[in-house]
Formats: sequence, C-alpha cells, structure tokens
Amino acid sequence: MGNAEGNEAVRPQALAARAGEDGFRPPGQIVLVLQGGGALGAYHAGVFEALHEAGIEPDWVIGTSIGAINAALIAGNPPARRLARLREFWRLVEWRDAFGFAAAVPSWLAGPFANFDTLVRGVSGFFDFNPYALFGVGAPLGLDHAAFYRTMPLRATLARLVDFDLLEHGPMRVTVGAVNARTGAMRYFDSRSETLTAEHMLASGALPPAFAAVRIDGEPYWDGGIYSNTPIEAVLDDNPRRSSTVFNVHLWNPNGSEPQSIWEVLGRQKEIQYSSRSDSHVNRQRQLHRLRHVINTLALHVPEDKRRDQAVRELLSWGCSTTIHVVRLLAPRLEGEDHTKDIDFTPRGIRERWTAGYADTQDAIARRPWLCEVDPLEGIVLHDHESKMGSDTNYEVRNGQ
Repeated sequence: MGNAEGNEAVRPQALAARAGEDGFRPPGQIVLVLQGGGALGAYHAGVFEALHEAGIEPDWVIGTSIGAINAALIAGNPPARRLARLREFWRLVEWRDAFGFAAAVPSWLAGPFANFDTLVRGVSGFFDFNPYALFGVGAPLGLDHAAFYRTMPLRATLARLVDFDLLEHGPMRVTVGAVNARTGAMRYFDSRSETLTAEHMLASGALPPAFAAVRIDGEPYWDGGIYSNTPIEAVLDDNPRRSSTVFNVHLWNPNGSEPQSIWEVLGRQKEIQYSSRSDSHVNRQRQLHRLRHVINTLALHVPEDKRRDQAVRELLSWGCSTTIHVVRLLAPRLEGEDHTKDIDFTPRGIRERWTAGYADTQDAIARRPWLCEVDPLEGIVLHDHESKMGSDTNYEVRNGQ
C-alpha cells in the first residue's frame, strides 16, 4: 500500500523535507472530510498516508459512515501509530477465500463470488449475519434488531484499535454525521462539544436495512449517508469561522456516461445518490461566504461614529475575511467495478483504492493549488483534482463564477 506499491509520485522523504517551505504547508487549519462508501474507504487511507508522509496532519477530521470509522482510527491514535492502525483495520476487513474457489475460476467470476460471499458471511472484524433476519422481512423485530447484519465485530475492532480517551482529549477535532431514524434530522456529533464513543461511529455507519439503528442518548440513528453523504457543510457552517484548507475526499463520482443496462443503471443511481449534491452545497456556501466578504468590504466605508452604534455593529458582525481552500479528491473508477463496489473488500480492490488515494494526494500536495491568486471577495476557492489512475491528471481551479 502507498509508496510500498511503487508509485512514481514525489518521494515521501522529499515531501517531508519540503514541509517547511513557504507555501508547501496549506494555509489555515487543515481539515480532512471523508465521504461514506464502505469498501471504497480504502481510498481515504491512501489520502491520509500521503498527508502524513508530507508532515500535514489534520487539525479536524469529519466523516460519515466508513469516513467516521477512518476518522476514529486517525484521531484515536498518536501520530506515530495512526497509519499502522489504518493498515491493521483494512487488512482485517480484507475478504479471504475460505474455500479456494476464487483461485479456481476466471478473474471475471472471482469478484462476483467474493461479493456474494460477503453478503452471506459478512466481513471479518466488521459485520456478520443477524440471525433475527431469518424470521423474515415482515417480522416485528424492533428498530434495534431490524437488519440483515450485526456490527458487534466492528464494536470489538474499534475498542481494540481506537483510544477513545485520546479521541476525547487529544488535539485533533472529530465530527461524525448520523441521521435520526425517528425525525429524519441530520446531526453532527462533535468532539469539541461532546464525548464521542464507539456508539457514535457505529451510528454513523448504520446503513439500513443492512445494519440496525444505534441509539445515542435514547434516540435511534442511522448512517448519515442516507441524508448527506458529503459532510463538508460541517466545516463550512462552523462558528467561529476560520481560514482553512479542506481536503474533501469523494468516493462517488457524480459524473458518468449514460448507462446502457439495468445493471449499469443501478451503478449510476448509487453514484448520484451518494455523491449527495455536493456541488450544490458548496456553491450555496460560496454565495454566502461571498456576501460575508462583501459585508466586510462595505464595513471599511462605514464612518467610525456609525460603527459604534449597536445595531450597525450587529449587522457588520455578519461579515468575515476568512478564506477556505477546498481541494476535492475524487476516487477513480476501477476496471470492471459495478454497483456492488462498496462491498468490494477483495485484497485487489482495497490495494488499488489505497494506492490511488496515496498517488492523487501526493500530486495535489506537489501542485500546491492554495497558492493561486484569489479574488478578495471570494471566501471559498475550489480546486478539483481528478485521479491519476486511468486518465491524465486534470486540475481545475474554480475561483469566482
């Protein structure tokens, strides 16, 4: 994984040596935003590996579903142990061919067999079959048991790999998203204001009907991804606002070719659903931040005696001068993948996604897009980075409309 796989990107030693150069370290607080996506979350780990090797440790990690689990593995360990814990987790959940079937069939059949085996047996250290499901989908099992699988293995894994005391008292802020199964309201649990436990991570990843709702303070929560799978609004709505560089990691590509079969339709439907209208969310926030910068500029033209007026001070308080650089890293599509890719826990799938995240992030760091010229009225600057796997790297900076 990572540089061990022979990437031809910038050497880690060179990146680390340049960490002190002017402009190499991104400006402001460093925020890592991790989208949900099951097995696709191996891409997150590659992103973090590249950041870690470059000496860029996040100040704040925000995650939904598998993003919340990876966030806990990062923040719940000291810097020297974070990468090792990520590797341990992703090795644990790798699919293992217990019967030797995959080696005896063509490669095009091995993947579907692995996915079928995952659906039947679950994933080691993550989830296993829920015997209550044998009563049938119409059985009144109650919200706490109405699911096809149990996540007790994941609870044990998190207890072993995550130091929740460190997560609570450590320097890294953690936010995880979940949706209330009763009210339908999205909630972001934040270590800055409350104690986060394994239950919060399980709730953020409780995707129905695979997994049952998890109760926190008596309220049932499901995977935040069914409401908002791209939790970047947590940082864009933060108060007080701070200048930041946000590495926004997308696992689902909202753009794609026209599907030609029902099978392909299932894949596009899932990609569109779980990309979660991220562009519209960010564009709305850009408009709001631009207005804040306009207010801040107008404040310079308000006479000093008027500024002392309480009503005027309150109006001017809506302005700000912060700048947020959003570096969007988009995971590539792998050859042969389909709508079941989020349960592709095969060693190949995990390895290739981890490697892609590592290479893409190394390239993004080397390009230093945060050094671009910024319109003084723009509060949010977008830097879109397409994966190096399967196509030439493309970098697009969207500064203004």
